[in-house]
Amino acid sequence: MSAQQLGRGPSRASGPGPRPVPTGPDGGPAPSPPARFVGWLGGLGGAAAGYGVFQALFGVLPDSLDGQLAKYLIAGVSGLGTAAAAWLAAALVRARADRAAHGPARPAPASFVPGPLQQVLSDAYDTLAGQMAVVDDPVLGRLTGWAHSLGENTPSRPTPVGTAYGLHIVLDLGVPDGRLGTGDLVDTLWRLRLPDGGWSARSQGLQARPEVTALVLGALARAGVSRDRLAAEVARCEARFTPDHDRAGRESAHVVTTVLRGLLRAAPGSALLPVLREAVVDGAIDDPRRDHLRCWSYRLQAPYGPPSPLHTAQAVVALARAGRVLGENAAARAAREDGVRWLLACPDARHDTCPDLDNLREEVRRPRTDDPARHEVLNVRHFTAAWVVRALLTPTAREVARADGLQAAWRERLEGAAAAVWAGQTGGIWTWGPGEQGGLRQPMWMTYQGLSALRAHAVCRYQPEQ
Repeated sequence: MSAQQLGRGPSRASGPGPRPVPTGPDGGPAPSPPARFVGWLGGLGGAAAGYGVFQALFGVLPDSLDGQLAKYLIAGVSGLGTAAAAWLAAALVRARADRAAHGPARPAPASFVPGPLQQVLSDAYDTLAGQMAVVDDPVLGRLTGWAHSLGENTPSRPTPVGTAYGLHIVLDLGVPDGRLGTGDLVDTLWRLRLPDGGWSARSQGLQARPEVTALVLGALARAGVSRDRLAAEVARCEARFTPDHDRAGRESAHVVTTVLRGLLRAAPGSALLPVLREAVVDGAIDDPRRDHLRCWSYRLQAPYGPPSPLHTAQAVVALARAGRVLGENAAARAAREDGVRWLLACPDARHDTCPDLDNLREEVRRPRTDDPARHEVLNVRHFTAAWVVRALLTPTAREVARADGLQAAWRERLEGAAAAVWAGQTGGIWTWGPGEQGGLRQPMWMTYQGLSALRAHAVCRYQPEQ
């Protein structure tokens, strides 16, 4: 194997090779001859060197000095000075040799104090373990998981959405003990599958919806369920998510990006993925208030709504993941780069409380299959700051900031969004504002998004000691 193959740099065909470097007994560079002499002198000991000088001077000083006491004083002082000089010189040489062999001395590190994020993650795990529901359903069997929100007043029964997000959290946190088992959560999600296949939110009844199905499929894929077992449900999701079957879903930026992210995990070879990516790219809009940069609203087709930081961040994340799985696409890359620039162009001075981080509500209205004259209304709430953190942590965002000289703006907006995410939690659990009954709600999806955003931010900021 050549030197180039070993990564040691190019070799030369002629000429002398590198000179060998002598090593000392400890494996470091051997000291030079002057250093060896001084080291030998210091090795005799400061007292020995000083005594030798004292004897020599005492023998040569003239008797004309005023008595023996003067001779003793002069010789003694000279001997002590020599001893000190020899000791200091030897110590200096040893220090230089050690520095050359082992590099500059590092300051003693302060005592390590774990950061508060570690406690937040631990608290979140304890809360999830304490509020996990185990229900024996007479039809479905034993269900283990979570309802849509933590701390619900009514008896909690695991739902597909709550349990899928709980499974995502467990996979992020790891399983330090046996209180939370991924196997039980996976079995529950399969038991909650609808009779005709697929999954739906609690408010959607028995009609499978692609965004919930893709969410569950993505969680199952992360947990290690084989693609063969997922294939039938993937096919049903693909067949139902067409403009003819679900026009409202195909026009929704939230629904399309959710299905795109889920299928990228569960079926990276799906033929629907390039179609959904193209729909996201084509759905970008121009914003004249921010240098005509492209961004996204809540709709992917006309009539478009106003520019939305939340949906822009969702689109950037989805397109970034699609680019890694499907390969680079010039149109998609240009669109998500514009989306990043649009997020960095926030005009507000404070970036931890700016309007770009305001949480949002939206409705996805679909005709009911049993009565097309009536509509099914899905209320969707969004944790905007968490999505902005995830969008600004994509490789594309860092590349755009570096290429455009916007590193300072990128850091400022990222740190502001992360601070807003952090401020929303108590004991590792995130709380939405007053709920429908006037109480505080703690949706599972919000805690998952908050934890994943903070973990990604912590990984981004990690720097090993030099």
